[in-house]
Amino acid sequence: MHIKMSSHDGDPNIGLYVVATDKFVIAPDERVDGLDVLGCKNIVYTKVSETDFLGIFICANSKGILVPSVMSDVRLDRLKEDMAKIDKNIKIARLEGSYTALGNLILCNDKFALISPLIAEHKKLIESVLGVKVKVSILQNMDIVGSICAVTNKGFLMNFNAEKEDYEFVKEVFGVDGDIGSVNFGSPFIKSGVIVNSKGVIAGNQTSGPEITRIDEAFGFLEKFG
Repeated sequence: MHIKMSSHDGDPNIGLYVVATDKFVIAPDERVDGLDVLGCKNIVYTKVSETDFLGIFICANSKGILVPSVMSDVRLDRLKEDMAKIDKNIKIARLEGSYTALGNLILCNDKFALISPLIAEHKKLIESVLGVKVKVSILQNMDIVGSICAVTNKGFLMNFNAEKEDYEFVKEVFGVDGDIGSVNFGSPFIKSGVIVNSKGVIAGNQTSGPEITRIDEAFGFLEKFG
């Protein structure tokens, strides 16, 4: 099975709580259900500002992790220790500044990163940590590029308000096919409703059947498993 419906503490916006890559998963604790469908044995646990909202605060790909200024030194040091056990080459850095919702401001996979103009001053650091080329841009006339789209190394899903130009732009820069859609019965904030990597996807438990089908197609699972 490559897909599962779930929630966290009754909240269907499961993407707010977990960061998933093809190499590792970062979760707030062991109560998060369904992580097995991501096909990743490397799971580490942490908090940011003593909250579970890792998907909002943290951005990562298989090469690096970016955490916000509000993550404590103790939590950051423990995260570095845990990640070193998985791969000592994974870079981890704190992005200083007033913008802390890095998961909402950065859209990335292992090949490319699109970042909000709000954090353009950190472009070089982001390139170094994630090990990818970085482009500064808005999407759908919004700065929150990481919240209205989700991308993996196999595909992407943008929200249904995307114009053709937005869709073609993401397709070109990330080099993968995708689709438009929604999550949790109509929410346009794609990232909040899915935890996804190249191997599987956890969708919020309010996501409808048609939405699940679109998610399957967008991230390439129908072609791979169908």
